Amino acid sequence: MPVKTIVQSVNEAMEIALEQDPSVMVMGLDVGTNGGVFRATEQLQEKFGEHRVVDTPLAESGIVGSAIGLAANGMKPIVELQFMGFIYSAMDQLCSQAARVRFRTGGRFTAPMVIRGPFGGGVHALELHCDSYESFFTHTPGLKVVIPSSPYDAKGLLLAAIQDPDPVVFFEPMKIYRSVKEEVPDEAYTIPLGKAKIVKEGEDLTIVSWGAPVHIAKKTAEKLQSEKGVSVEVIDLRTLVPFDTETVINSVRKTGRVIVMHEAVKTSGFGAEVASRIMEEAFLYLESPVERVTGFDTPYPFSQIEHEWMPNENRLLRAVDKVLHY
Repeated sequence: MPVKTIVQSVNEAMEIALEQDPSVMVMGLDVGTNGGVFRATEQLQEKFGEHRVVDTPLAESGIVGSAIGLAANGMKPIVELQFMGFIYSAMDQLCSQAARVRFRTGGRFTAPMVIRGPFGGGVHALELHCDSYESFFTHTPGLKVVIPSSPYDAKGLLLAAIQDPDPVVFFEPMKIYRSVKEEVPDEAYTIPLGKAKIVKEGEDLTIVSWGAPVHIAKKTAEKLQSEKGVSVEVIDLRTLVPFDTETVINSVRKTGRVIVMHEAVKTSGFGAEVASRIMEEAFLYLESPVERVTGFDTPYPFSQIEHEWMPNENRLLRAVDKVLHY
């Protein structure tokens, strides 16, 4: 089975969707001739033509607005944003239009569209390129929010998102676009939205994460197992909306201790929602308060200090020590 990166899997998923469904199209800045800023759409315009892989003007509000009209009239547009930080210009279109189409029309119209692009830090880029914006969209009814952490999941989740009848915001962790590799089948497959993955099973502690921090959590869990005999369960949510409460709660009932780890700032980050669900449904099973390891409540910092701003192994180990010795 071939070994692929996340960006290769994303490209392959779009190619399969374009081949299988004539209503699928790709649109965005430089997605055609140049193949996208990270080459996620490379060669797609050559294979499917400029009417299905469309280079657009530099106007995110116009791109997303056009995609909504196309989606409501039978197309399935995949919009690439060069960086998810540029989505601010399209917040009105996405949150007040796309998210409400089904509700506003009583189901007469839907908006089967995907907004995808790179997000997250760790690559020494500028602010508005590295922030984690997922909680804006998890707080918007009508949108689904997906964040893969591996090439296999990226392909299966993106194909599922393209087939979904509602708008999906698909965040692709920039830090691990090419650094994480694994075997990915060439053929089409889907991974259901709303189903978390247990990356590593454990008995003493649960770490819940998504995106690039999943790999920090897994590495730290393996280190704790080998050096201290601490058995850590690692859960990759994969989809924030729908949220797989059942998998998280079952794990917390087993371990009694939990850490939520994400790149976004702490205040109102999705980790707070995870912690609240745990308190509502598994409070009596907890041996310590839920701990969060997150970004700090500041704008994304200069690249020279971003490693200390982002969740890292040292901060996670301190949180583990805190919950184990509460």
